Amino acid sequence: MSILVKHVSEIPAYAGEHAIPGIRFRPARQGMEISAWGMNVIEFDPGTEGYPQHDHAHDGQEELYVVLEGSLVMEAEGTERVLRSGDMVRVTPDVTRRFITRDEGATLLALGGTPGAAYAPDARMAG
Repeated sequence: MSILVKHVSEIPAYAGEHAIPGIRFRPARQGMEISAWGMNVIEFDPGTEGYPQHDHAHDGQEELYVVLEGSLVMEAEGTERVLRSGDMVRVTPDVTRRFITRDEGATLLALGGTPGAAYAPDARMAG
């Protein structure tokens, strides 16, 4: 049995060619040595709109987002939902979504997996 404890800041943020200004994408699955589900911590500076619109219709992945700090706006299904610290939101694979921040930054925990399927990391996100 093993226990691993890390602070979010100990997981290096992605710094490759697809890095988005104002967003620190921390690959928490890899950083915490998780193999059963996808998990990332995403830190947004205030006034950030660069997070891409996306869905998971191609892979069937459900996502659960948990706002750890601050507040942000989720744009989905033609509406804006303000999410604050402590809020959780489940999003089905077919829903196109994106996140923006306004006056306040936010830290978001994103968990994902495909119902009924063994978890397999996306090769594009390896590293």
